Amino acid sequence: MKNNKDHLTTVGWREWVSLPQLGLPAIKAKIDTGARTSALHAFSIERYKQLGQDRLLFHMHPIQRQTKTVVVCDALLKDQREVTDSGGHTELRYVIETDLHIGDAHWPIEITLTNRDNMRFRMLIGRQAMRHNLMVNSTYSYLQGKKQAHHIYDAEGIS
Repeated sequence: MKNNKDHLTTVGWREWVSLPQLGLPAIKAKIDTGARTSALHAFSIERYKQLGQDRLLFHMHPIQRQTKTVVVCDALLKDQREVTDSGGHTELRYVIETDLHIGDAHWPIEITLTNRDNMRFRMLIGRQAMRHNLMVNSTYSYLQGKKQAHHIYDAEGIS
């Protein structure tokens, strides 16, 4: 099998990403090669039906170590799965699919929703999302650029 690294985006162990379909222009994410699935911070998750489809309405705090800024997100429910975290605890989580943007690259990924308020990063990007898209250089951070989330969310008028 030919290994073509030319089309891969090189990222550091943490990067600024966006999830525009969820109304999230900037989130600091940990690139976690130890995690199979990606996870996004979410709370007050409500499942509802619209036009016969199951959807999720959820809130999230997009800025690290800060709970004042809240973004309300809406997404189509893709699945529910049991996920075992790094501490060995199993949790039934909702799964959504949305486009992940890192630098100039973007592609659809699956994300599980869980409360990450007490975790350092609001988002983890797991191996499934990285596959065929990212190459990780764990020596560096923010190879795809730095952002100031406070300024971004203030400019967007998000409370």
